[in-house]
Amino acid sequence: MRSVLWIFILAFFGLGQAQAADTQNLLQIYQQALQHDPVWASAQSANRGMQEKLVQSKAQYLPTVTFNAGASASQTDVKYVGSGSIYKTEGRQSFEGYNYGLSVSQPLYRQQIRVQLAQAKSLVDQADKQLVLAQQNLILRSSKVYFDVLMAQDKVELIHAQQLAIKQQLEQAKANFDVGTATITDFNEAQARFDLVQAQEIAAVSDLEIKKRAIQAVIGQLAAPLSGVRNDLQPSLPEPVDMEKWVAMAEQNNLSILIQQQALEVATQEVDRQNAGHMPTLDAVGSYVDTYSNGGISGFGNDLKNATIGLQLQIPIYQGGAVSSKVREAVANKEKAADDLEQARRQADLDARQAYLNLVSSVSQIKAYEQALTSSQSQLDSTVLGYEVGVRTSVDVLNAQQQFFGAKRDLLQARYTYLMNIIALKAATGLLAEVDVDAVNQQLVSN
Repeated sequence: MRSVLWIFILAFFGLGQAQAADTQNLLQIYQQALQHDPVWASAQSANRGMQEKLVQSKAQYLPTVTFNAGASASQTDVKYVGSGSIYKTEGRQSFEGYNYGLSVSQPLYRQQIRVQLAQAKSLVDQADKQLVLAQQNLILRSSKVYFDVLMAQDKVELIHAQQLAIKQQLEQAKANFDVGTATITDFNEAQARFDLVQAQEIAAVSDLEIKKRAIQAVIGQLAAPLSGVRNDLQPSLPEPVDMEKWVAMAEQNNLSILIQQQALEVATQEVDRQNAGHMPTLDAVGSYVDTYSNGGISGFGNDLKNATIGLQLQIPIYQGGAVSSKVREAVANKEKAADDLEQARRQADLDARQAYLNLVSSVSQIKAYEQALTSSQSQLDSTVLGYEVGVRTSVDVLNAQQQFFGAKRDLLQARYTYLMNIIALKAATGLLAEVDVDAVNQQLVSN
């Protein structure tokens, strides 16, 4: 029955097609994510777009050159009333004309342009930090889906092993009941445990398939079998071992803080840019116009060529209060940016402390679960021996088995949590990079 159920689940979810020949490790999954993750691709595109802000701001310092041209054909019907003139031509007339011109404007003094260029540089710096943050988030996401799959795989394997152990106990209880050395209670208890584990196996296999699809969403394809955590993993705290030093590093390097600092700088520059709306502007201007017409209402045509060069000064006097309103708006946004920066500092402080304490806890948990697994193994062996000599019941054996498999599951989960906490601590301090992925990857081995 169990074999038929297992085959049905594998066929339904297509797990057989999902497996590849080669084993993949964490570093390989991350490198694939760099090539195929749409969130990371979106962040790169956004960064490339923001780089153009600097080009656009620099362009305002350069001259503006405009060429314009036109051609026309006119038809008039003129009749003069009153005293005439020999220079006046009555009747219907047709004439054509054309014009073209070139105008040049070179900013000499525009305070808004100067501030806007500085603001563009700040926006580009902010975008670069946001790109680094997106890459760190990619490492976190890749690591999470990787260890989620390992955890789900372990759950399936442990449930399968537990199922085999319970099945053996069920068969033994049935045999003992048939010969009259055990009661029906032992058989019913084993059967109930076996049925429960079968239901848990269905849920575990489904959860494993979901976790595999989560990796597919990041790397664009189903992953090959993944390398697991080495059994001889020796957990330890990274240097420095003082939590306050990690907090200090977070306050200095956390990317959320750095991004908010840039946001405050941009908001401050925006106040200056809006204040510049009260300032005069000075431009050097020049133009050349060539106009030709072979006739007109007066009867005369013209051929005009005109070149002009000069300075253009504009002094804003009153604009309905719009500039002052924009200044007040910019000041309010600056105050908001300062508040957001303080919030980012506090959150970075909290995240660094939480990540460090979680790492310390996971180191201790691994050691505790290793001891718990050893104790559970000893308890299971003693219980099985007691059952064989008649001083323990089959229920005691089933409980010992469940405790043993639970301890093994908790130990494996603690190892994954420990490796994830290393990555989370580096991310909280803003120092997470591919070298940290490689360091964690050294703790993995092919199964």
